[in-house]
Amino acid sequence: QVQLAESGGGLVQAGGSLRLSCAASGSIFSINAMGWYRQAPGKQRELVAAFTSSGITNYADSVKGRSTISRDDAKNTVYLQMNSLKAEDTAVYYCHADHTRWGGRNWIREDYWGQGTQVTVSS
Repeated sequence: QVQLAESGGGLVQAGGSLRLSCAASGSIFSINAMGWYRQAPGKQRELVAAFTSSGITNYADSVKGRSTISRDDAKNTVYLQMNSLKAEDTAVYYCHADHTRWGGRNWIREDYWGQGTQVTVSS
């Protein structure tokens, strides 16, 4: 299993910055990809930024140029630096890990989620 612990959310004024952190523990050697998603009230959860299994970064169009995802493999931590924040960035941000484990007869892919951290941008 994988545990994901997020931190760094909070209240910030429009135009400000925040850095979110996600520390992974447990069966980290079987994590294929990690990233950040967000969910605003009344909306579906959406990708913000993520590392693919090959290390390529993907960003939502809405955050391109304003956000940077990075990682520290020594700390098993993924970061999301968000700049020039807008009111529409307000959401609960979730860390996500794509994990694979051997099920005895086949490989089983699993999704793990953090508990979420609230980001509120005041206009």
